[in-house]
Amino acid sequence: MNPFALLAPLFLVFELWQLVVSERYMGIKQIRVNADPRELPMPGWMSALWGGGLLAYYVWMTTLLIHPVGRAQGVVLLLVTLIGYGFRSTCGLKWVLVVLTFEGSIRIGMLISLVGMSWRALGRA
Repeated sequence: MNPFALLAPLFLVFELWQLVVSERYMGIKQIRVNADPRELPMPGWMSALWGGGLLAYYVWMTTLLIHPVGRAQGVVLLLVTLIGYGFRSTCGLKWVLVVLTFEGSIRIGMLISLVGMSWRALGRA
């Protein structure tokens, strides 16, 4: 059993929260009024939580590579994040939400897979 995989539900909640916040700051309403998300107000606690959460998430994805159980999910999570970042940095604001949603859906699928594997492994133990 991979002990790092036990944190998957926490990062699943973080991923869902991240999708909700990104929709608020880069969603349809913002696209309609042509607003720049960097200029919208964000509470300091939220930006600190988001930034810290992203750093913890990246470190956690890397730790998944250490143990064979969850390694495949860790590789996919890291690859999707890197490829998604590449797309997001080159596309316009109108496509960022599409890329984020697609990227998030793949990561959520991998996290659910990891939770299922962990649950089954705990059941066998």
